[in-house]
Amino acid sequence: MTTEHTANSNLGIAIVTGACSGLGHASAVVLAKAGFKLAIFDLNEEVGQQRVQEFGADRCQFYKVDVTNDESVEKAVAEIASEDDEIRLCVNCAGVAPAKRTLDREGEAMPLGNFKSVIDINLIGTFNVARVVASAMAKNTPQGEAQQRGLIVNTASVAGYEGQIGQTAYAASKGGIIGLCLPMARDLAPLGIRVNTIAPGVMGTPMLLAMPDKVQDALVHNVQFPKRLGLPEEFGKLVLHMSENAYLNGETVRLDGALRMPPK
Repeated sequence: MTTEHTANSNLGIAIVTGACSGLGHASAVVLAKAGFKLAIFDLNEEVGQQRVQEFGADRCQFYKVDVTNDESVEKAVAEIASEDDEIRLCVNCAGVAPAKRTLDREGEAMPLGNFKSVIDINLIGTFNVARVVASAMAKNTPQGEAQQRGLIVNTASVAGYEGQIGQTAYAASKGGIIGLCLPMARDLAPLGIRVNTIAPGVMGTPMLLAMPDKVQDALVHNVQFPKRLGLPEEFGKLVLHMSENAYLNGETVRLDGALRMPPK
């Protein structure tokens, strides 16, 4: 079944990385309904084609993209930019979240390659897509009273503020995305391109919902209100709001029910 979208509306193209699952997919659903055409960046070609069927081939295209590879990203963005519709939104959701302590129980140091891999995918991958998309957006026709050319939304995490035990690499990568937000917004402001970041807390993605109830209850314990996991669609709705609110720029918004993460 094709996902319903607003009739006869076209807000331009939204690139969504990691859109085959989780927060990326939830964002794609919300944006498609609002009237965006979708360009999905992911490595899972089989699920990517399922997403094209879900949204409709006239409203969605899949691109097998490695966000850490400059040529892969540049090729896909160039292809999209050659279309009649302009790239108006980019949502960076691609990422990994492995847990590994600085020293293991035997006192052995974390292999440096493990740390580099997380930084490469989460932080460098986000910047890689953002920089290339910004170059394409800079050629857009300014729109509206604010004369905007586009919006880039990056995904951080509450771990970027309160990383837990075993999250050195993950917290460093997400803290980097938080730190990236304001200077990138300042860089791109003269071009009418906004940059915002969302730092989600514990979200009810399919991966997390597959965990035992005991684990889910422990994750929810420190959420203040509402006392539950965040809904992926709430992430998508915040992305959409950011696209509609021209004065929201250079900001990292926590989406976490007032959660503050404990050490473990």
